[in-house]
Amino acid sequence: MITLYGFGRIFPEGIGETKDLRAQWALEETGLPYRVHALDQTAGELDSDAYGRISPFRQAPVIDDGGFVVAESAAVVLYLAEKSGKLIPNDFQGRTRVVQWCFAATSSVEPTLTSLDLIGIFDGDKAAQKLHAEVPKLARRWLGGVERRLQDRDWIACADFTVADILMAGVLRTIRKTDLMDSFPKLQAYYARCVARPAWQRTLQLSAERLGVSADQIR
Repeated sequence: MITLYGFGRIFPEGIGETKDLRAQWALEETGLPYRVHALDQTAGELDSDAYGRISPFRQAPVIDDGGFVVAESAAVVLYLAEKSGKLIPNDFQGRTRVVQWCFAATSSVEPTLTSLDLIGIFDGDKAAQKLHAEVPKLARRWLGGVERRLQDRDWIACADFTVADILMAGVLRTIRKTDLMDSFPKLQAYYARCVARPAWQRTLQLSAERLGVSADQIR
């Protein structure tokens, strides 16, 4: 059985924003049997030597599949897709297309959206003021590319829902409480389709139960 290392106790500002949700979503979609090892961030469990031996950067998620350990959320969801034979096409070109959009989510779109959070931390600084103006422009450039990709399709990589959609929707969650998606109706509709999936709803509920909060607090 697969063990998912995810958050059990966490600092309040992190509730609902963690990448272990992506891994659990993939597990719920694929139906692979798993259990959760709930980590206590507040007690410093992620910084322990024991956890450092399986997570190079002491981050979550990590999965342990019978002694084979995988870290990094994108690598985790791709591994789960490969293992289950679900959420990824069988043909070489189709698989490559999914991998392309996994990289697009985590390498192009996500870093800019993450920068918006960092700007908030340094709000008031002169450099941050310039970043406040420029980073949203860059974010809209990436979102515009995703919008164009969705012009005549429901899912980002293939005709069917894949792990690329889990990663892209996971990245888009970071801006769900802002107005950045307002100018991109196809992107908004795409995100709504992703988070309406039953496996994601189960993931939210399971995470909420583990953290001891209501599902509404992490939507």
